[in-house]
Amino acid sequence: MARPTKYKPEYAKQAGKLCLLGATNAELADFFEVTISTIHQWRITHDEFSSALKENKEVADKRVEEALYHRALGYTHEHDDIRVVEGEIVVTETKKHYPPDATSMIFWLKNRQPDKWRDKQEVEQTSNVVHNIMPVPVANSVEEWEKASQDTHNKNLNND
Repeated sequence: MARPTKYKPEYAKQAGKLCLLGATNAELADFFEVTISTIHQWRITHDEFSSALKENKEVADKRVEEALYHRALGYTHEHDDIRVVEGEIVVTETKKHYPPDATSMIFWLKNRQPDKWRDKQEVEQTSNVVHNIMPVPVANSVEEWEKASQDTHNKNLNND
C-alpha cells in the first residue's frame, strides 16, 4: 500500500509564488520538506501544481530575459535623489543611465546565434607532409657505427 501524499491544494499557490521569486525544484522540495522526486510526482498528479510552476517560472524567466536585454543595450530610468540638506529632506528628480554592458551582449549573442558567436571556431586544415626517415646504422663498435653512418649519408646524397 502506498504512503499517503503530503500534498495539499494550497501548495500550488505557495509554489507559484516561490517560482516568481526564482525558486528551483530543489528549493521547492526544501521548502515543502520533501524530495525533488516528490515535486516531480506532484507535477504529474496535480494539474494545478504543475500549472502554477510552469506559468510562474515562465514569468520569472521573462523578467530576467527583459532585464538582460535592457542591460545589453543600456537604459535610462527616472530616479529620485534623496538627501538631507541643512536638516531638510530634499528630493530631486533625476534620470539614472546605465551604459550598454559588453558581457550581457556576449551572453545574449552566444545564446541567440550560437553558430555565429560561439568561442570555438572550427577550422579545417589539410597538408601533405612527407617524412624522409633515415635508417639508423647497426654497429658493434664506435668505428663500425661511424663507417655505417658515413655510408648511409653518402647513399642518401647519391639518391637525391
